[in-house]
Parts: sequence; structure tokens; C-alpha cells
Amino acid sequence: MKTFLINLFFTIVTTTFSQTIDSAWVYNNYNKQEVQITMRDGKKLFTCVYAPKSNTEKHPILMVRTPYSCSPYGKNFSTRLYTSYWREYLKEGYIMVIQDVRGRYMSEGDFVDVRPFIENKKTNTSTGSIDIDEASDTYDAVDWLIKNVTNNNGNVGVFGISYPGFYSTMAALSNHPAIKAVSPQAPVTDWFIGDDFHHNGAFAIMDGFNFYSSFGLPHPKPTSEDEKRFEFPENDNYNFYLKQGALRNFKKLFTDTIKFWNDLMNHPNYDNWWKARDARRACKNIKPAMLVVGGTFDAEDCFGAWNLYKAIEKQSPATTNKLVMGPWFHGGWSRGYGANLGNIRFGSKTSEYYQQNIEIPYFNYYLKNKGDVKNIAEATVFFTGENNWKTFTEWPSKKIELLPIYFNQNQKLSFQKPNSDNSFSKYTSNPNKPVPYTEDVHLNRTREYMSDDQRFAARRTDVLVFETEVLQNDMTLAGNVLADLKVSISTTDADFVVKIIDIFPNDFKYDTSYCCKGVKNEVEMAGYQMLVRGEIMRGRFRNSFENPQAFKPNTIETVKFELPDVAHTFKKGHKLMIQIQSSWFPIFDRNPQQFVDIYKCSDSDFIESDIKLFHQSNHSSTLLLPILK
Repeated sequence: MKTFLINLFFTIVTTTFSQTIDSAWVYNNYNKQEVQITMRDGKKLFTCVYAPKSNTEKHPILMVRTPYSCSPYGKNFSTRLYTSYWREYLKEGYIMVIQDVRGRYMSEGDFVDVRPFIENKKTNTSTGSIDIDEASDTYDAVDWLIKNVTNNNGNVGVFGISYPGFYSTMAALSNHPAIKAVSPQAPVTDWFIGDDFHHNGAFAIMDGFNFYSSFGLPHPKPTSEDEKRFEFPENDNYNFYLKQGALRNFKKLFTDTIKFWNDLMNHPNYDNWWKARDARRACKNIKPAMLVVGGTFDAEDCFGAWNLYKAIEKQSPATTNKLVMGPWFHGGWSRGYGANLGNIRFGSKTSEYYQQNIEIPYFNYYLKNKGDVKNIAEATVFFTGENNWKTFTEWPSKKIELLPIYFNQNQKLSFQKPNSDNSFSKYTSNPNKPVPYTEDVHLNRTREYMSDDQRFAARRTDVLVFETEVLQNDMTLAGNVLADLKVSISTTDADFVVKIIDIFPNDFKYDTSYCCKGVKNEVEMAGYQMLVRGEIMRGRFRNSFENPQAFKPNTIETVKFELPDVAHTFKKGHKLMIQIQSSWFPIFDRNPQQFVDIYKCSDSDFIESDIKLFHQSNHSSTLLLPILK
């Protein structure tokens, strides 16, 4: 493992390209072609091809497949070609391709959310039906591009963020020989366990409703028009979602039947329907080089990046597979500078570093045979707190020590196991007054909440707070944190939220000489309680996601679950805090705290639960910390 100092990285990042790319340059040097590419079952997918006018050399193809439209349609060019870092690919002479996936916008066919991968596709000769999936659509599209786009060099790369990250994974599974390099970024992987719409079985109501109330509207025929968005009657999301009550009440707010919403409501457990939509399950014998990218503060798909990389390592060990995780929100590496998130500062332009020193050289090497990738490590991870990039030869690193930290009396955390015979902390969880995820009043879920100050929550009586003494040395966490809680509840179900928090010293303030000098409305950072990682566990799934079980009231039971990987250094002079609560609203739906079908229950099913967290010698609640040696 190597540690690279910020100053060294900043020097590399500030290397600039001499050529200026603007809209005039793009229109003068590129052609746009709109084509309908026929798939093996006869459906046509709308595709925009931006190709260099120059024919002095052969050009590689870089492709994005998206459900979010390859607009603008017609003669105008996509502004991302010259307003984002994509302009660096145009300087390199790439052919840029954007395709509407099946059933979205101008493409024909039926759209299926996270369409399952079919490993052994078949053709029924008697009926003429042909198995298709996103991998086969990618294969057919790439095959057409290689054969019909002039002056291409026969090498194709695929990349994309979020849902296009899922389609990138499917591209890697297509096995088309022209696809040499793929970069799934914040890829959707498993929508029940950890991405977007569920975490450990708890439904992400705010994101789920906001997304599907518009995105889920059917496209009966190709169209260039966006869906009509749901008009919220107020700008207070906490109040809006609380007033709707039980989940079943949300359906009446839709103007059309939204299939995937109904599917969500009809599959409350981790059944085969969900498992078929886990993009990690088929990561075998992957041929292209893989670059998996994500953000440690990604509210949507932090789980996906970490775990897709791990799945490829396990199932396809011969694949060249690399991981990059930076201090970014969802897609933050593709825009801006990445120098801060909300109130937290990272000390350098982390997004620019990634773009210019990892992603662009990566595609140049595999698609243009230009440069080298020896300097791109197996895993490149930015550690907040110390604000340094670290590189690893594997992830998780073998240089971590799993060390239990124990909950103790008097709201203390200690590396010493408690010796009391009867010790617990308790709170009452009221689903009709759930713990908010932020102290602010707003409509859309913020991305900054992933590093927000948690002092507002620490002051609530339904949030347990434990903290260490002031740290005498730096402590770096590098990997999954395992929560192992010993609890009892007075009802038959409850959720458990674990939040890992960095308490800044009471005299802390940022040095504005390297970041944000002259910023207005400077936030008081002394005593700041920075959220480093938070995760929820739906208690009924504590033993099995497939077969949920009710709690036996007032009986001590174990609730054990993993939090997504952490990459953070708690600096000397700081403290580690853990908060425990049973609601996190409206990020996640409310648990009625009874063992009922949450997707079909009534408002009257929501009741209070008295919850105890035990910290005694025979029932010791702990977190298992991955401490980097």
C-alpha cells in the first residue's frame, strides 16, 4: 500500500491540455449521425453517433447506453461534448455514441427495469421468439457500429453512470470481441440489498417515489418528449411523505399505472424476482478490462461500485479489474472539481485528478494503444479525514485488522469489552414522529446529507449516542464495518440505523489557504459531527432476506449487518461517535414496528416500540472496525 500526498497529486492534476474545445470547435470538427440500429428480434434502437470529420487516422468508439435520452434529437449536438470532460475525448479523436435503450424515448420495444441477464439465450424456431437482454442489445449495437461507422479502429469502450453503469456491466457480459474496455460507474447492482431503492430490505421511499412517479410512466411508442413530472404540493419532504401515511396510499398519487412500482409492492422479500435483477450474479469470464468507479458519499449507488468490483474479482479472477473510489456524490467525478461536499473539504480537485490521470489514460491505452496503465493501481481510494489518495494491490486490503469496539455504559465506546451483568440503553421509536435525515426543510433529497453535521440528531431522545475518548493517534478505517447489535424490542419488528460519525475538535477550523478562501457564510466546524457512513437494517431480515422473521417481544436477539465500505481517517484529537436509531425519514419508509406486510398495511398498523441496546458481558453490542495497519 502506498500513500500519495495531496501536493504531489495536485501537481499532476494541474497539467493542462493546450487545445481549447468549445461548441464552435465541436461543430467544425465533428459530424452527427442519427441511426436506428436493428436488434436480433427486429426492434430498432435510436442511436446518436458523433464522429470526427478527419479521416487521417482510425478512431476508437466510446459508447453510453442510457434510459435518460440521447437528446437533443435533430441537428443540434449534445452540450456534454464541450461542457464536460468529454471534450478531452474529442481532443483524442474518439467517436462518441449515445443510445436510447430498448423502450425508452426514440427506441422501439418494451422497457424493462434492470432487465435480467439471460446466460443461455435461445431461439424458439416454432414461435420465432428470440431471447434478448441488455447484453444482447449491446452486442448487436456494437456489431453494427464496427461494420458501418467509417474510420473506426475496431476498438469499443463502454461507460456510464448509475443506470448507464448497469448497462455498462451488461456490455461487459455481451462478449463482443470489439469491446476492449468497460467502466461501470456508480453501477446499479442490487436494488433490494444496497442500491437506490432498498437498503437491507428497507424501502427508500423518497427516491423511489420521486423517481418512479415520472420515470415509470409507460412509453407506448417512440417519443422525444420527457415524462411529465409529479407536482409536489409542498416543499417540505418530511411533511409530505409523513402525511401520505402507509405505502399503499402512494398509488393513488400516480396518474398512470406504473408497472415497476406495482412490482415493488408485490415483492416485499428477497425472492427470485429480485435475485434475477442482481447485476453481480453473472460476472463470469468477463473479457474486457474493467474500471469500476464510485463515490464514498454516493447516496444512490455507493453499494454498487464496491460490490460489483468484488463480484468480478471473485467470479472472474482472470479479468483485468480495477477500482476507483473518490470522495464524491453520485456522479461527482464527472463534473466540477470534487474539492468539497457540503461543509466538508478535501483539499484538492479530486474529480480532475481522476479524469485526467485515470479514466482518460485508461481508455486511451485499451482503445488507442496509447500510453500505459501501469500507474493505475488495482484499487485507488481517497481517504477523507486525512485527505489523501491511497493505492492498494487488492480490496479489501489484507493490511487491515478487524477490531471490535464495544458499546458501554454512560454513552461510551471502548475497545474493552463491558463487564457489567445488566446494562443497556433504551429509547422509544415512534413511527409517527420519525427521526429526520437532516435538520433542513426542503423537497428533494440532498446529496450533502452523506457528510452532514449530526448534532441535530444527537439531541433527540429517540437516538442513542456513544463516543470514544479523544483519539491519541490517527485511526484509519478501510473496508466494511460490521454491526453486531444485541437488542430487544417491545413489538414484533423494527429497523436499526447505525451511523458512524467523526467528531471534530472544539477548536477546529479549515485552513482557507488551500481551499475555499473567501467563502461566504463560513459554517461553524468546531465540534462538527461529520457523518462518515450510515446504513439501515430492516429487523425482520436479520436472519434471512428471503424468509423474514418476527421478533419475540422483550427477548434479546442479534441484529447483524454490514455497512458499505468506509475509507476515512479519524485524526488524532478527534472522536469516533456511533448513533443508533430506528427511523431515518424520509430517506427510508417507516417500519410499522409490527410483523405485517409493510407494502400493504394500513395507517393504523404503525405503533411505538420500546427498544433496548444491550452492552453487558454476555450480550455485548459491537461494531467490527476494519482498521488499516
